Amino acid sequence: MRALIVGAAGFVGPYLVREIRETLKCSVIATILPGEKLEIEGAEIRHLDILDEQSLYRLLYEERPEYIFHLAALSSVALSWKKPALTMDINVKGALNLMDAVRALGLKTTLLMVGSGEEYGHIDPDHVPIKETELLRPGNIYAASKMCQGMMGAVYAGSYGMRVIMTRSFNHFGPGQSEVFVLSDFCRQAIMMEKGKAEHVFRTGNLESRRDFTDVRDVVKAYLRLAMFGRAGETYNVGSQNARRIRDLLDMIIEISGVDASVETDPARVRPIDVPVIEADITKIRTETGWSPVIPTEQTIKDTLDWWRERL
Repeated sequence: MRALIVGAAGFVGPYLVREIRETLKCSVIATILPGEKLEIEGAEIRHLDILDEQSLYRLLYEERPEYIFHLAALSSVALSWKKPALTMDINVKGALNLMDAVRALGLKTTLLMVGSGEEYGHIDPDHVPIKETELLRPGNIYAASKMCQGMMGAVYAGSYGMRVIMTRSFNHFGPGQSEVFVLSDFCRQAIMMEKGKAEHVFRTGNLESRRDFTDVRDVVKAYLRLAMFGRAGETYNVGSQNARRIRDLLDMIIEISGVDASVETDPARVRPIDVPVIEADITKIRTETGWSPVIPTEQTIKDTLDWWRERL
């Protein structure tokens, strides 16, 4: 049995490789872009650009995996505002290329398409936590691209009988995440201060937004459970069902790190549009797969601070 991770060089990829090896006990092919590097035990590394249809078709023809986990995406909301065309190319056309190659080859594979909780957009507070049946109102370019991906996945599952399963994954973080993402950036800033490499001021965007954060190590377990037990054509929220104010999470980072610092808003970090609250209802995935997150936020913050200490 073989599993393919498309776009494994990002934050989630190495965690997913390890989880597949431990849970499915199968060989893993992990794709990265030409020029990217990924060194991880237990995976065969292949170079792939999902916008190159012929290379994608050739890879699937040769490997014929039983499981495909589609992680490849431009996943930063902030970057999607700056590069909207590239965001749509990678997140929409890339996903379409992958599904169509699986269809054309007639592969009997399970394809997990990772989407985003951002797809829900502005939600009435009375509708929080958000169920999968909620009307989608994407409020940024990244969210719109992921909504399109999920709609295409449902079409391919229904029209061609393919086993395509979609997620709407809410914020996740942990050791190894880029400072492009808010909590990892706060942890990096804290360790820079701790090491005397930065003034004791946190530069922040909007701190009043409430977000649903889950440890990445819990998230990859959800992906495996969905690949094994999820229903074709269905979409599942992956989150903690516990939205926290970004300011409260920053205070937690300050307390755990022990740094003494002030907080200042950096206009460059404020998004053009920011959804006030995003929180997942995870009843569906819990009921159908038995998955629930187990790692406390305090532990994730501690591990992320330690990861930055080793690298700064």
